Amino acid sequence: MEKLDYSQLIKNLLKEHAKYPLKEESIEKQLIFNTENDHYQLVHIGWQDEKRIYACLIHIDIKDGKIWIQRDFTEAGIAQQLVEQGVPKSDIVLSFRSPFVRKFSEFAIA
Repeated sequence: MEKLDYSQLIKNLLKEHAKYPLKEESIEKQLIFNTENDHYQLVHIGWQDEKRIYACLIHIDIKDGKIWIQRDFTEAGIAQQLVEQGVPKSDIVLSFRSPFVRKFSEFAIA
């Protein structure tokens, strides 16, 4: 079986999440794709009244052939969406969890 193109898969997932409308029109969604170093983010930037908004909703890295989920503020869960796209759980690291807690999940420890 041919290995999936994780970079393209992640970019597609983040693009889908970027399509969701925001309540606040002054908030900008930014997709950040550093394909040279395999870092991918979806951030919200702007102002809400006098409050500065800068929020990283999703941050994913690819390291040593595995997908490292650094941050996931989605309802559906990026890990589950990746599994549904055919990524084996052994190639997904929930790096927002401590290494101790990771060993109790179905996903990769590192």
